[in-house]
Amino acid sequence: MGELGGFLRIERVGFDKRDPTQRVGDYDQYFRLQPESELKRQGARCMDCGIPFCHEGCPLGNLIPDWNDLVFRDRWQDAIVQLHATNNFPEFTGRICPAPCESACVLAVNSDPVTIEQIELSIVERAYEEGWIVPEPPDRRTGKTVGVVGSGPAGLAVAAELNKSGHFVTVYERDEGPGGLMRFGVPDAKLPKSVIDRRVAILKAEGVRFEYGVDVGSDVTADELRDRHDAVVVAIGSRVPRDVTSPGRELSGIHPAMDYLYQRNRWVARHEGRPSRDPEPGEEIIAAGKNVVVIGGGDTGMDCISNANREGATSARILDVYQELQPGGRDERTPWPLPPKRTETTYALEEGGERRWGTEVYAFSGEDGKVTHVHARKVVGSSSRDLKVVEGSEYTLPADLVLIAIGFTHPEHEGLVDQLGVDKDPRGNVKTMKTYRTNVDGVYACGDARIGQSLVVTAIAEGRKCARIVNRDLGGSPMDADREKLAIGAWDGEIDHTLRHEADVAGNVRMGDDFFSGPGGPI
Repeated sequence: MGELGGFLRIERVGFDKRDPTQRVGDYDQYFRLQPESELKRQGARCMDCGIPFCHEGCPLGNLIPDWNDLVFRDRWQDAIVQLHATNNFPEFTGRICPAPCESACVLAVNSDPVTIEQIELSIVERAYEEGWIVPEPPDRRTGKTVGVVGSGPAGLAVAAELNKSGHFVTVYERDEGPGGLMRFGVPDAKLPKSVIDRRVAILKAEGVRFEYGVDVGSDVTADELRDRHDAVVVAIGSRVPRDVTSPGRELSGIHPAMDYLYQRNRWVARHEGRPSRDPEPGEEIIAAGKNVVVIGGGDTGMDCISNANREGATSARILDVYQELQPGGRDERTPWPLPPKRTETTYALEEGGERRWGTEVYAFSGEDGKVTHVHARKVVGSSSRDLKVVEGSEYTLPADLVLIAIGFTHPEHEGLVDQLGVDKDPRGNVKTMKTYRTNVDGVYACGDARIGQSLVVTAIAEGRKCARIVNRDLGGSPMDADREKLAIGAWDGEIDHTLRHEADVAGNVRMGDDFFSGPGGPI
């Protein structure tokens, strides 16, 4: 059938996962990349779609077919240029993004999607190995200063972009290290913290300042922060956990999932010799030797199971109100190209533990003020908003530790948000008037603080877009014209006869016009 026929027969080969029975005994990354030869084959599966829906699935608008093709053609250095053009931190998204791009891949209509996330990660890791990722501080400075509160993916992205524009940027972080929930909520088995430190070292060398252990709103007031800077960006994430109100909730041994994950990530940091804070005496959350029940079946719940198994829990169960998936099929509630809410298995369940579908916790019981059991029942419904109880389905499970992993409500209001006097939307998020501007002059918001809890890829996109608005309001940058010439689509001197190239050479269509950016318009 020739070369093309061979391409069409290539099957998907995902990450090379370590043996679950071995990896559960350590906190090393649980997967490896496939060898270069296989990655090139996987890049060949990208079909040069007329309309690449992966673009629509990705909040960053990553140029996925472009760098898939470059990997196939062994042009790795060109691939990292294309990748960095839309994504500041592909080493983060390549590890912990749930890959909505893959759900939207045209191949996913009736086959396995392209392993986009693995190719993305392979590009950036190859770039680090080859020394292609180096500090690139701006040539000129504007003299304007920006304070960014929060060092999660949104805060890091807005800081990186504003620094590139020549503004002086300081990132304030109340914890002992950068990364937000990437550092303290995501297990090292998924995202080694050295990966965050490696990128932050680049940002520091480019001129971004970081101040750790600074709780803005307490250690520094909002007024003091505004006096220091020409603009302030609120990127504090959505950190108020959603709770349950079932009878017995007051028993000890029931905690928000993130409290547990923070302690476990700090435990790993301490044993690796990295900066870490110890829990307050008597506040330790320990899963070892306990029956652990996790309420909520999303990524956070799975991360709790993963840590509990590594600690040596007696049992680890997830109770999930979602209905069981059809074997081998896509959930009818999320048809292509929508990303699924649940998958048939996860890295954590491969390592041990049990997931019970369609299950709701309606009460807790215990002895001497400590939880000992959860009381559950079967439910049916399309989402958590329309659950119906299955009569006679009640049962009881032993539980010495209960972790609530059902999401977050909004950013913390006490401190920074209240002191700034910014408006809040009906859900309690920081309200932005026009784009990323709040009602307070010179104060902006982005990421989960603005839109509610979301994905790492969405947070990065939020930070990038917010930076453009802040830069514009600060009067722009002397590098803006230079960067416009380097925009995606600008001709690099190589004749490729694409429509984009022909238009660029002709000079009658500017890169970034709606013609090339799709029905959504330019970012």
